Amino acid sequence: MENHTVRFISTGSEEIDDKMGGGIPVGSLVLIEGSSHSGKSVLAQQMMWGSLYDGFRLAYFTTENTVASLVRQMQSLNIDIVDFLLLRRLMVFPMQVARLQGRAVKMLLKAVSDQATQGFDMIFVDALTPCIGSSPPEESLSYFESCKRLCADGATFVTVLHSHAVSQDLLIRITSLCDAHLRLRTDAVGDKLVKTMEVAKVRGARKNTGKIVSFEVEPGLGMRVVPISKAQG
Repeated sequence: MENHTVRFISTGSEEIDDKMGGGIPVGSLVLIEGSSHSGKSVLAQQMMWGSLYDGFRLAYFTTENTVASLVRQMQSLNIDIVDFLLLRRLMVFPMQVARLQGRAVKMLLKAVSDQATQGFDMIFVDALTPCIGSSPPEESLSYFESCKRLCADGATFVTVLHSHAVSQDLLIRITSLCDAHLRLRTDAVGDKLVKTMEVAKVRGARKNTGKIVSFEVEPGLGMRVVPISKAQG
């Protein structure tokens, strides 16, 4: 019998990977969804770092950063991507959504499709939210359907989305298409705020998923898992 070895996407942190069921299989359609300031971008950047470290080629589309500000932001998390940029293992594409008006989703889809066919293993979009502001719901769903088809050719797509950007009905339809769904939120625990990640699903994970993990984002350290007892005070 032919042996098929499945590769997994790592965050570069064994502790965080373990909470995600051991990592997300390559070729997955991944949704990182949650409220504002809940750690979505930090998680995406950790996944980007782990993937680069493991030898993947990445295209990173951002509505929130320039190349320089992304480099600074990741350096503040003790992650340096400069060498990967110089080696062209990582390409960063800042998006100016306001100029695109109602064409943002279609233009983004064309751009990510182009990169997927040019040999990039993983495509990150952080975040889709500004692109879908003036678009009809079906266009957002079409974006995920198209990405799903590209995953069939081996590419991995990671999309960051704010929970408030779509209706609950549309969100359910989107998550049903996705192979992995990571839901983030910020919880008030006593007099402090704790970021919480729920691993809603990961198809093909090494271990059982459905875990909930609390974490902090520390300057110079990045994501650090917080024990439940500490998170609850």
